[in-house]
Amino acid sequence: MNLSARKSQQGTSLVEVLVTMVILAIGLLALAGLQARLHVLQIESYQRAQALILLQDMASRVVSNRYAAASYITATPLGTGAACPTTTATRQQADATEWCNEITGASETASGGGAVGAMVGGRGCVQALGGDEYLLTVAWQGLAPISAPPASVTCGVNTYNGGAGSQCINDRCRRVVTTVIRIPTLT
Repeated sequence: MNLSARKSQQGTSLVEVLVTMVILAIGLLALAGLQARLHVLQIESYQRAQALILLQDMASRVVSNRYAAASYITATPLGTGAACPTTTATRQQADATEWCNEITGASETASGGGAVGAMVGGRGCVQALGGDEYLLTVAWQGLAPISAPPASVTCGVNTYNGGAGSQCINDRCRRVVTTVIRIPTLT
């Protein structure tokens, strides 16, 4: 290879390295964005699992005390934003107290003393649907906006909207899980 051919090829490997580094940097940024999105999805999944556990817990409590099922109806949501009941004289009062404490995460506390064991901003509701049917709902704050729950599910409605400029408007960050309980008439 002569000297002039060698001089014309000098520097091409530096350009190739620079292009490779740019492509690699874009790929790593995309990977970091994917990791952040996966983290949000993992937290959302954890919160949904906790809500389902709490929903099933209260459903079992109401069914176990079926003759007093109507006394489980909540006028306002239990949990975040409301003081948990402290009266435990009846089975229903004890169940409401325990469920409220579970919804607010009282089973686990942070080093600073705050409750952290459940969903963000968890609330629970028991509503009469008529007859011997009851709608149990657990609502909480989602991390990213999606579609709002149906208008028929009123537990926590308009309590998870963000301030001005927030993407959490029109209940798009409110998450809910529900179940209907039918209390049979046994003779």
